[in-house]
Amino acid sequence: MSPGVAHFEELAGLWEEGQRRLARADPVARPALERVTDELVLALRRRLGGPFTVQELAQLYSEQGTDWCFEIAARVAPVTPAAWDMTTVAGAAFARYAREASDYAVARRRLEE
Repeated sequence: MSPGVAHFEELAGLWEEGQRRLARADPVARPALERVTDELVLALRRRLGGPFTVQELAQLYSEQGTDWCFEIAARVAPVTPAAWDMTTVAGAAFARYAREASDYAVARRRLEE
């Protein structure tokens, strides 16, 4: 692995933790967190374009981080600071979008081995 480049296998757990945190979120704040997560998935779709692999998604995460997600979260849920938790909303968004990768099923099998 190149320095500074993360692989899907290293990030999948982090992203899945975002999904778990979202599922356990306060019921009052959860709709805002879901709206932010949905908007972040749309932003990921725009950033990656057409078909992509889990490694391309991991590379985007490694190179661009999640700072750009905060602006979207603050715009979508300006009065719900809980929706600005990048560990939750960005993690959940990357986890959801990873499922659309052309090689997601293969990557998941490797993780389970």
